[in-house]
Amino acid sequence: MSDTLELAKDLISRPSVTPEDRGCQALLADRLSKMGFTVEHLRFGDTDNLWARRGSDGPLFCFAGHTDVVPTGPEKNWKYPPFAPTIDNGILYGRGTADMKGSIACMVTACERFINHHPDHNGSIAFLITSDEEGPAHDGTVKVVETLENRNEKIDWCLVGEPSSTDAVCDVIKNGRRGSIGCTLKIKGKQGHVAYPHLAKNPIHEFAPVLKILTETQWDQGNEYFPPTTFQVSNIHSGTGATNVIPGECEVVFNFRFSTATTDKQIRQRVEALLDEHKVEYEIDWALSGQAFLTEQGELVSATQKAIKEVCGFETVLSTAGGTSDGRFIAPTGAQVVELGPLNATIHQVNECVAVDDLYTLSDVYENILNNLLT
Repeated sequence: MSDTLELAKDLISRPSVTPEDRGCQALLADRLSKMGFTVEHLRFGDTDNLWARRGSDGPLFCFAGHTDVVPTGPEKNWKYPPFAPTIDNGILYGRGTADMKGSIACMVTACERFINHHPDHNGSIAFLITSDEEGPAHDGTVKVVETLENRNEKIDWCLVGEPSSTDAVCDVIKNGRRGSIGCTLKIKGKQGHVAYPHLAKNPIHEFAPVLKILTETQWDQGNEYFPPTTFQVSNIHSGTGATNVIPGECEVVFNFRFSTATTDKQIRQRVEALLDEHKVEYEIDWALSGQAFLTEQGELVSATQKAIKEVCGFETVLSTAGGTSDGRFIAPTGAQVVELGPLNATIHQVNECVAVDDLYTLSDVYENILNNLLT
């Protein structure tokens, strides 16, 4: 069994459901220390974070990832126990195989080989690992980045090991992500009897015209890297449950995924102006999960594309599709950020899995990226 597979299985066997780490970072710290990394354990709230760095000179290349995983759901629905990593016909099953303990194992073994061949490499290598990516993400990468910024420690290039691949490992590089802003909107009305609507004010009726406009609005055209901004309602709640009562309040939860063609400030202003225009009485609570970011063609993208061509023999595709990642906390510091990891077909699902050979390929690609940037 290869070092990559052995480490992946060791990490997967630890039931680190967010925000638990269950000793994953201690295991990584031991491996990294042996390579000459200086290790810091940074705990904020109930979140464990690891910052490890080898070297003091720039440029600084950082591997970023998370040891926490999403809950398994009923384990009886799994083909194999989710925290008992099992290989069946060349496929490794277990929670976190793809998202993203497999990637972390590949990062570590890539570094081990690279440092063995280039002990005096240029620049520095770092690992930023958190146990708070799958949860609220309040005490994880964002807090580590704040710590680094406060001491003026700058990441130049960052590779996040999120599962980016679609049909074949490394066929897609994520070089950006859309921003995400959520909203909880409370429309105020006046409760009353449905037979006497003139004595009440139905908040659902008040909001209905606004909702129609929100769903039909084209927020922007997108650009060459991003599709247009989207609006989606995720929850509407109102009423007492009785058929003869006009509700006194309606709560609507919705989300925007926005491109670099629109800012979160513009979205807030347009929504609130629309509510005011329709004289809706409301309370509104916005929650910005992350700004849109983009890493255009440069050293990191080129080094990653070259490494994939060298190992896999094909040209890869740049994409900004999908949800958010911790790259949204790192990119605003000025770092170039890409995401590259295993296939995402089974992430967060029952029977999450990766092909064992894909892990070997990914580790080789990571090593070649280090070669392309730091030698």
